[in-house]
Amino acid sequence: MTDAPLEIGVAELDAWRRSGKDVAVLDVREDWEVNTVSLPGTVNIPMQQVPQRVTELPRDKPLVVMCHHGGRSRQVTGWLRQNGFTQATNLAGGIHAWAEQVEPGMTTY
Repeated sequence: MTDAPLEIGVAELDAWRRSGKDVAVLDVREDWEVNTVSLPGTVNIPMQQVPQRVTELPRDKPLVVMCHHGGRSRQVTGWLRQNGFTQATNLAGGIHAWAEQVEPGMTTY
């Protein structure tokens, strides 16, 4: 059984962050992508490195996984859930949706 929804929207993540909810955000994009645009306070572990670096991730609080549009993060979320991260959830639409809905004017690539 899981403790978190499989996917949330950017408005919900924004509300969680604004309310002070203790939530970790994992950005699984490549370093060059993160250097182009990122959200403050996120942990960056490129998708291919997640299995080797999984011990760096919290299991005791919600873990929102994001990428550019939500595809890579959906895959990582599924893998994390299969490996005991019951609070892992995908960010629908990724940084692209964040830029469109939460921070209009944010430059993405």
